Amino acid sequence: MEKKLFIYNTLSRKKEEFVPLNAPHVGLYVCGPTVYGDPHLGHARSAITFDILFRFLLNLGYKVRYVRNITDVGHLVNDADEGEDKIAKKARVEQLEPMEVAQYYANRYHKAMETLNVLSPSIEPRASGHIIEQIELIKKIFDAGFAYQSGGSVYFDVEKYNKSNNYGALSGRNIDEILENTRELDGQDEKRRSVDFALWKKAAPEHIMHWNSPWSEGFPGWHLECSAMGTKYLGETFDIHGGGMDLIFPHHECEIAQSQAALGHQSVRYWMHNNMITINGQKMGKSLGNSILLDEFFNGNHPLLAQAYSPMVIRFFILQAHYRSTLDFSNEALLASEKGLDRLLEAYARLQKIEAADVSTVKIGNIREKCEEAMLDDLNTPIAISQLFEATRIINLIADGKEKITADDLSELKSVFKIFVEDILGLKTESQNSTKSEAYNQAIDLLLNIRLEAKRNKDWATSDRIRNSLTELGFEIKDSKDGFEWKL
Repeated sequence: MEKKLFIYNTLSRKKEEFVPLNAPHVGLYVCGPTVYGDPHLGHARSAITFDILFRFLLNLGYKVRYVRNITDVGHLVNDADEGEDKIAKKARVEQLEPMEVAQYYANRYHKAMETLNVLSPSIEPRASGHIIEQIELIKKIFDAGFAYQSGGSVYFDVEKYNKSNNYGALSGRNIDEILENTRELDGQDEKRRSVDFALWKKAAPEHIMHWNSPWSEGFPGWHLECSAMGTKYLGETFDIHGGGMDLIFPHHECEIAQSQAALGHQSVRYWMHNNMITINGQKMGKSLGNSILLDEFFNGNHPLLAQAYSPMVIRFFILQAHYRSTLDFSNEALLASEKGLDRLLEAYARLQKIEAADVSTVKIGNIREKCEEAMLDDLNTPIAISQLFEATRIINLIADGKEKITADDLSELKSVFKIFVEDILGLKTESQNSTKSEAYNQAIDLLLNIRLEAKRNKDWATSDRIRNSLTELGFEIKDSKDGFEWKL
């Protein structure tokens, strides 16, 4: 590829030129949801971040195999390998089959992603469908000498691994210090050290999700699934692994260790992580009781929300911050995003109605190149959006009759907006292609055409009544040389 994409590699802690292992093919693995609850804003940020990466890689001409997993077994209530499986607990409380719970929330997640215009992955494997692969991976870790059995469960020996490798390379944690501080825990737990993590857990008699294994009737540890499914669908070495920053430790650190132990080498070349969403400076999350569900954003039914916000406003709000920076929630920020998105999409709509002139009186500059430069620099969506707003200013000058543009320049602007607004940023008009929306638009156009006819007939009373009534309902009416423009 001629264009050089630079991405921040969490493992090396620096931006690196992205060079695929088998160009033009790219292997991308992203940690998807644990399906035991409705999707929230944190789910949206991670999904949109890697949707942008997926879209941009496709735009650059790569052939991407995008794998996004679903965790439906093995993720315990306490991530320290204790407590109930989250989905099994939900199933027990609601007296359902675990797969009923998983399917219900997977459907909810998919519906939310569709409304946010997040593209579907190439493959969406489930942990429960890959028990055999996880058992085989554990056997390899045993063969390499980095696993031990205790009470029917199997654990990864972090201390032994750390003697020949660097457990903590991704997170930057000092594992030697942690190991030293946990030596007194010997004999108090199944584990040799508290930092050891479960590869396989023996199921208690009341546990409703379990499978046969060489060690016990049980279920796999949470961390194991991504290593097993990543290598199954993308090979023993693949290009990019992504997820939220909260997964760096312990989840991704454990992935690196178990893959290195089983395969004898690292399986991932670039690690990418999106930052967290905060509210009043505090992390937003279920465990803290301050998360807001996506449905609550869409219907406005939450005490922290001043109003409902559309899916595209949520998407635009997320894209206005770089994926590696924290994103602080506030109604003020969402309202600003709503206004900004309206301005951008309105300019895009006006662009389609502009007629070319013989000469250009305005310079459109190298907007395409500047947008590309921003995206090639570690997916810098805020800079790309700022360039599109500069193009918006030019479009409005032309649409208002204050400037002129040639056919070539007009075609270039249309192409830039199509590629960056639609194809890469994934922004679209709400309810696009909806029959209801089309009928609504036609009804407003009909009223305004009646108003135009009244003006031609100098029936000022009717003209003013239509305009004033629509204005009171929240419509903004603007007369133009070609007739009228309106927006809500």
